[in-house]
Amino acid sequence: MNRQIALIGAPTDIGAGTRGASMGPEALRVAGLRTALESHGLAVEDRGNLSGPTNPGLPPVYGYRHLEEAIAWNRAVHDAISLALADGRLPIMLGGDHSLAIGSISAVARHCRRVGKKLRVLWLDAHADFNTSVITPSGNIHGMPVACLCGHGPDPLTGMSDCRPAIDAAWVRQIGIRSVDQGEKRFVHEAGLEVFDMRFIDENGMRHTMEQALLGLDPDTHLHVSFDVDFLDPEIAPGVGTLVPGGPTYREAQLCMEMIADTGLLASLDVVELNPALDVRNKTAMLAVDLIESLFGKSTLMRREA
Repeated sequence: MNRQIALIGAPTDIGAGTRGASMGPEALRVAGLRTALESHGLAVEDRGNLSGPTNPGLPPVYGYRHLEEAIAWNRAVHDAISLALADGRLPIMLGGDHSLAIGSISAVARHCRRVGKKLRVLWLDAHADFNTSVITPSGNIHGMPVACLCGHGPDPLTGMSDCRPAIDAAWVRQIGIRSVDQGEKRFVHEAGLEVFDMRFIDENGMRHTMEQALLGLDPDTHLHVSFDVDFLDPEIAPGVGTLVPGGPTYREAQLCMEMIADTGLLASLDVVELNPALDVRNKTAMLAVDLIESLFGKSTLMRREA
């Protein structure tokens, strides 16, 4: 795993229905993210926050809320992630809402094609985020990033990488899903996304789930994790705008992160949808930092070196 880290803040809630995710990057910093990563021997450069248009709070137009603003923010994210990867650093995008993953993963996919790496995307989320302007019930673009990355959406978002679509649906593994709109559900099945929903986790356990999600990885794989904090059960992570009961417990989430770390292949990360306005004494941000540490090698168990 790359030990050179770049933190990149994207403080916007432009794609969300609830305001507040724009404060997520600072909440993660206040929770001690940089110090936590440095305690594991990582060289961390905080590149500060990107800038972009403010949230105008307007209703949807032709099925999209704040499309032009979302395009501007995602271009900024794309360019910043591209620069960090070109500099040889592992980028951590601090959101902000999950629409920003369009820019982040478009940049990662471009990088993978340039260096000849395969890409695997782990989408840790309560939602499939596979809506389009036709089937969305809200018009919120944070419910559309996977669809846009797979080529279903407006040209400026689907064409942000060096080819369209930016990624193939077969490269994605969705974990923890438990809230999918009816039209979106049909579209997910048509696209062939591999989804490990909460029923699968309940029936098979997190260990087997992660074994399946990580199957086929090899040293030529770039592993990208897109971590929406609403992946977690609201009982332990209340600071999100879209609470969905029945998510992974603390131990299940820790096991998920530790098994990702065990691959040694993590090469880029999104942390999104943290909403301090809805949190309790920064509890969710501190939990997110704890889990991010586990992605970088912190283990709850004492293990012998192999």
